[in-house]
Amino acid sequence: MSSAKSSLRIAVIGGGISGLFAALSLHYHCGSQVSIDIYEQASQYKEIGAGVGIGVNAVKLLDKIGLGERVAAISGDRNGVWISFRRFDDNAEIITVPAVEGKVRQCSVHRAEFLDILLAAIKERGAARLWTNKQCRSISNNGSDVTVHFVDNTSSTADLVIGCDGIHSVIRSQYIVDKPQYSGRIAYRGLVPIERLKPWWPFPSYSASWLGIDKHFLAYPISKNDTLNIVAFVTEDESPLDGLQESWTATATRGELASKFADFSPTVRGIIEKMPQLPTKWLLNDREQIHQWVFEGGRVVLMGDAAHAMLPHQGTGAGQSIEDGYVLSRAIQDYLQRQPRRTLEAYTQLYQQVRLPRVQRAQETSRQAGHVYEMQTSEMVGLSYDDCLPIVCEQLKDRMKWVWNENLDEAYERARSVGIDN
Repeated sequence: MSSAKSSLRIAVIGGGISGLFAALSLHYHCGSQVSIDIYEQASQYKEIGAGVGIGVNAVKLLDKIGLGERVAAISGDRNGVWISFRRFDDNAEIITVPAVEGKVRQCSVHRAEFLDILLAAIKERGAARLWTNKQCRSISNNGSDVTVHFVDNTSSTADLVIGCDGIHSVIRSQYIVDKPQYSGRIAYRGLVPIERLKPWWPFPSYSASWLGIDKHFLAYPISKNDTLNIVAFVTEDESPLDGLQESWTATATRGELASKFADFSPTVRGIIEKMPQLPTKWLLNDREQIHQWVFEGGRVVLMGDAAHAMLPHQGTGAGQSIEDGYVLSRAIQDYLQRQPRRTLEAYTQLYQQVRLPRVQRAQETSRQAGHVYEMQTSEMVGLSYDDCLPIVCEQLKDRMKWVWNENLDEAYERARSVGIDN
């Protein structure tokens, strides 16, 4: 199974958000100079799970490649609010962080609907060949190219392999030992039709997070405000979790969730009453930062959760994956077009150089945000709930600006001027 020969044969391993966006961005930047195959291990291209937030930093990149309007059309409308943080007990406002509004705005979408947009664009543009039931087993280096070996005993040769195969990445495991560690929290997830909440919803926005000690409850709208996405976080010792896994498919009962938040406001308890009988239940693992994403002389690179899985507390994971695909695409475009041509490894290393510091900051601040939300930072330990709130306000008011305001093109060009042009 070999792709037709072209300037650069690229194999994308993983057909989720990260892999599909990377293929679209590569096609946009490089056109016929690349030949792209996307290999998905499942029998169809689909996303498991529910809502995902996409910050304006990433929406700008979707807009650059012509998908901004489509994504905005499936987004929930937060009415100018990123998150309105509320007291757990009486709904009183702690601090409301505004969203970035304008021609290109932040989006909160259903994962499956977003994936459908990316998949449709791949097909419309002829950006890549799509394969299913192709689970990567290993990579081998042939010297001038690399071969992807699949579980079904087929293989494919490429000049560049992009590992977008998620938190349990097979490609990453070939080069780096994954060391997931329980973060101390579990998350319950579910969806509720907003129509069922409208008669008594108390806020001007459907984006809210109720903060309590050792637990917090997040809600935001997706699917054109048809649906409220809920994620409820609880600090929990690992010992009683009875083998709970890092998986979208594990479930709990609605009664279990209700018992965890019995001391929260009537609004939160009312939302839980409308949730499905079996919300999903997820063990949140944290991971050590990976300092190398480029292997096999620059012919294998990691991207998205395979490179930098992070806790969900800032809603930056999907956006950082999109940034990865965009920066790598710019690097490959320069590799193919700039003269005299440098090695492929020089440009894949440039991709890593641009992305690594920003992603590592996102990983660390996402971890910190969970502690802020649940009053667990060193400054708050031992204080009363009310005494914690001014500290929470101070730590949340400008927390996201560095994420949303980054100009990826400028960052890339600065790094290229130092690492390639000199």
